[in-house]
Amino acid sequence: MSKINTHLLQIFAVTAQTLNFRLAAEQLHITQPPLSRAIQNLEQRLGVKLFLRDTQSVQLTSAGKLLLPRALAILAMLDDTETFMSSLVEPSQLRLGLTTSVEAGSFSQLTEALAIALPGMSVELTYDNSPKLVAAIKAGRIDAAVIAMPTRTLDFPVQSLGQQPMMVAISSKHPLANRRQLSLADIASEPVYHFERARQPAFFDYCHEIFRRHHFAPRFLLEPNDHHVLLSDIAAGKGVALLPASFKALRLTGVSYRKLKEGDELALKLALITGANAHPQTNLLFDLAGKYLQT
Repeated sequence: MSKINTHLLQIFAVTAQTLNFRLAAEQLHITQPPLSRAIQNLEQRLGVKLFLRDTQSVQLTSAGKLLLPRALAILAMLDDTETFMSSLVEPSQLRLGLTTSVEAGSFSQLTEALAIALPGMSVELTYDNSPKLVAAIKAGRIDAAVIAMPTRTLDFPVQSLGQQPMMVAISSKHPLANRRQLSLADIASEPVYHFERARQPAFFDYCHEIFRRHHFAPRFLLEPNDHHVLLSDIAAGKGVALLPASFKALRLTGVSYRKLKEGDELALKLALITGANAHPQTNLLFDLAGKYLQT
């Protein structure tokens, strides 16, 4: 008897489960003729008939019914073996996503600490909004991400980190800039820059629920994606903005940052999200993120 291979077993298993050569070919991304030839090849190697076909239906023979559970077990064992052996290989890189909802410099201590702790590993950074980072986790493009909460996390493991209270960014020439602390009521008559809901739906809804509780309904302006453009507009007196505290690190002539009375209530919370298959350095990443991102 000639040896059979996993390719033939895979074709047999899909065909046996669908009992439809056309559907089986579609699932295997091949055309029907090579599928039929593969089944014939397998039958010749085994010396038994596996399928009964007529113009109306496809059925398994007694031999085919006996082979199916064995074929599925062999394929599952091979998949498990491949997964297990892959887990023994230390990855050469850590692909880390970082939210753009906070000032990028907030992460400098974390990334520097990772470079020191993992000298033989490349740390690849991706900056994006939190929903897109979660999507990248799901697609397997990154291993972990620091995201802004609340964000829909698709049931991936999430570990809470620190938080950043909201503050007011305002033109230094504005009379309100003379105060040390402002409230939402103080800026209710000012144009307020705010991000669009599509960028971060859950956090947008969270903020606006708090705005409703405080009867805060100013004229909202669309916040530019580039924070330097935003601060330039604020310096020019075009409006004010509510920003996480880390943005105080962005110094621009003409822009003042003031504490917000409701800042803790509106605080942006940070969290570490990881994929279903955790990277071997996940615990180290969480420890360092907790150390350098806690506030």
